[in-house]
Amino acid sequence: MDVTLNDKLSAASANGDVSAVLGLLRAGASVNGTNSFGRTAVQVMMMGSTPVARALLRHGAEPRAADPSTGATPLHDAAGAGFLDTVRLLLQHRADPRARDHANRLPADVARKNKHDKVAAFLESL
Repeated sequence: MDVTLNDKLSAASANGDVSAVLGLLRAGASVNGTNSFGRTAVQVMMMGSTPVARALLRHGAEPRAADPSTGATPLHDAAGAGFLDTVRLLLQHRADPRARDHANRLPADVARKNKHDKVAAFLESL
């Protein structure tokens, strides 16, 4: 299987490697292009890596991109993992705190389910 620039960008994003992310974007990887699994880099990024999230979002990554199989957005994922810094960053770049996944859950619902009460309270206060 040929590995595309977008596959490499997704892998670097998932690994939290901001240097590789920036290099791949300079090399022509599409920030909103999909990898071999149909996911964008912001959908698979290491949620605890604020530098990777910032780099992708500054280069135009779409924070509202929903996973086709679950309907979860990067905000659902960051909230569910309890990463408040990433949640805030996604919101600054137009992520939708009212987006519902295929199970009809809001990002705040996912945070609360995973016992990230501070993140859930923050999202519910919006």
